[in-house]
Amino acid sequence: TMARLTGLFEELGLERVETFLASGNVVFDGAKSGETGLRKRIEGHLAKALGFEAATFLRSDRELAALVEGCPFSPAEVAGARALNVAFLQEPLGAAAEARLQGLRTELDAFRTAGREVWWLCQAKQSESTFSNAVFEKVLGVKATFRGISTLQRLAARYLEA
Repeated sequence: TMARLTGLFEELGLERVETFLASGNVVFDGAKSGETGLRKRIEGHLAKALGFEAATFLRSDRELAALVEGCPFSPAEVAGARALNVAFLQEPLGAAAEARLQGLRTELDAFRTAGREVWWLCQAKQSESTFSNAVFEKVLGVKATFRGISTLQRLAARYLEA
């Protein structure tokens, strides 16, 4: 549950822990260590407490604000699409992974990378696409989590104003 997830993050000494929606988005203050160390602490704690691996993707409030404002697709491209999603990665894609990603492009699906994020623009309902998070992870050999742009906009609006 999201209440349990909140508690697990609080056990790590993180402050003002909240979950946003019921999708594993966790917002917190109190990170005293670098991002890689904090990510590893969180992943280790979650694995021990939950009994399974839980890949973690951290972004600061500034990174989230830049992401929401920095869509690499044009307004016309976005207006003509049915879905716009962002994949969060732990590291930017290398050249070989980027080439494999672009090999997934179809008439329905287009991809753009920006740092540690991959933007997916879908021209139809996502259920009509052959692309998915599982396909992404298998073809690129990296862990990722996808969020819809509206969720990210709502997240930014709520927490960047606070």
